Amino acid sequence: MLKRQLSHLQTYLGGIKYMTGLPDIVIIVDQHEEYTALQECITLGIPTICLIDTNCDPDLADISIPANDDAIIFNPINS
Repeated sequence: MLKRQLSHLQTYLGGIKYMTGLPDIVIIVDQHEEYTALQECITLGIPTICLIDTNCDPDLADISIPANDDAIIFNPINS
């Protein structure tokens, strides 16, 4: 059980291990799915670029790029 939790944490949080500061910009691929990350960026003042679908708020991101995240070609990227 502990090994599985450690592996899960390494998979999802291992990328921030060597970060020495906040990122200059964050790119969010699915604004609706990553709403918490977007809110954290807004709170910390980190600029964001978001791919947004019709069910997203373009005013939340600094730069919004309209895109259809329901398209067949988008799904393998999201998985």
